[in-house]
Amino acid sequence: MVVTDEKTIENTDWEPRIVGFLCRWCSYAGADLAGISRLDYPPNSIFIKVPCTGRVDPTFVLKAFADGADAVFISGCHLGDCHYIEGNYKTMRRFEILKETLKQLGIHERRFQLTWISASEAQKLKEFLTSMTSSIKELGPIQLPILAPLQKEDKQDD
Repeated sequence: MVVTDEKTIENTDWEPRIVGFLCRWCSYAGADLAGISRLDYPPNSIFIKVPCTGRVDPTFVLKAFADGADAVFISGCHLGDCHYIEGNYKTMRRFEILKETLKQLGIHERRFQLTWISASEAQKLKEFLTSMTSSIKELGPIQLPILAPLQKEDKQDD
């Protein structure tokens, strides 16, 4: 039997938990600008500032899902604008491989996204988060027993 993360429960109060790994130079600054500008974007996102998207290890994404994230995204500088020259190209290559791995684990492709947002694109971040939240609401809460071993491992570490 194949286990997938198809919508299994109806709950109108449910809000998806979305984790974003944001480049400190561009996307995180864009998130700051969105906040300062008082843009109204979904509050169900947690932003993790990273030096560069090229430093986002695939295990970080798996851990986010294991810890209960309904969706994960990586956001960095536009291609060619990376402060570390090739970090976002590395991310783009790694993203395609990780997306296929997540698909094999039964995680719908809409639950893991990659976007390029600069420091001045607060509106683009707002639109991306609004769209992603809507998309994940359609899918419903993630239901993946395959991630249970990762969750048990964390409890032993505490």
